[in-house]
Amino acid sequence: MNSKIQEIKKEVSKVVVGQEKMIDGLLVALLCEGHILIEGVPGLAKTTTVNALAKSLGLNFKRAQFTPDLLPSDILGAEIYDPQTNNFKIKKGPIFTNLLLADEINRAPAKVQSALLEVMQEKQVTLGDTTFKIDLPFFVMATQNPVEQEGVYQLPEAQLDRFMLKLLVDYNTKEEELEIARRISSGNFEEIQAVISADELNKLKESMKKIHVDAEVEKYIIELVNATRNPDEYGLKELKDFIQFGASPRVSIDMFKAVKAMAFLRGKDFVTPVDVAYIAKDIMRHRIVLSYEAEAEGITADEIIQKVLEAVAIP
Repeated sequence: MNSKIQEIKKEVSKVVVGQEKMIDGLLVALLCEGHILIEGVPGLAKTTTVNALAKSLGLNFKRAQFTPDLLPSDILGAEIYDPQTNNFKIKKGPIFTNLLLADEINRAPAKVQSALLEVMQEKQVTLGDTTFKIDLPFFVMATQNPVEQEGVYQLPEAQLDRFMLKLLVDYNTKEEELEIARRISSGNFEEIQAVISADELNKLKESMKKIHVDAEVEKYIIELVNATRNPDEYGLKELKDFIQFGASPRVSIDMFKAVKAMAFLRGKDFVTPVDVAYIAKDIMRHRIVLSYEAEAEGITADEIIQKVLEAVAIP
């Protein structure tokens, strides 16, 4: 593993115990200039992790708490009338940062969530007649509560598709939880230092792009994505009634980038099918639209992806 990646992980571990998959996911999204959606119950260090990552990278970080009464202008900004100059002036919102934490994104209605569509895809914000470019690097980390809880809104499909990864965060182990309780009760947390500059981060991204992906592995990725659209071609006829819409073309694009980042984090200079299988669910679970039959029978996207992984031949 690159020494800079190790340094970043070391800094984050000063305040976050465990949750390695979430940290790896954040680093994958950062290296690929993607966005990440994290689902988990409260208290699993989701906010703490992204805050620690921002500090270790020396980047600007802002947090927006999503609530039912939130307006798009609360996130993006707005044109404000200035009576002294008799003109309108732009008041920029929290979206103008490097790392934006959209906390409990599914607490806000669709119009607020959809306000993020332009900036997540185009890296720009339009306020009135003026379009502003966002400073790079820029990525959104959104958290959401599990769907079973009350007072939440379902994210629009168009926005879900803009998230490169959706991670499901679970509880820490008993040993990790003991360590967390000891640290917090004693207040024994070290100061996080910025260990990488913007130029060094760009060099990491360039190094990652040079990771080799064999043509057979590339075909394997495309076959996995296609199997979610045409399951009957892969002997998965039983899945056809459960999938309303398969994975979008963005899945293939993101998979090509993410597997390189995964291999890079593991210190390898080439991608293996293991890297693909490891990250496939995180990339596809939120981009497969299940049918009513699937929901009625309690079939999840993860179960469908698992059947696809088992059915598609590994190169």
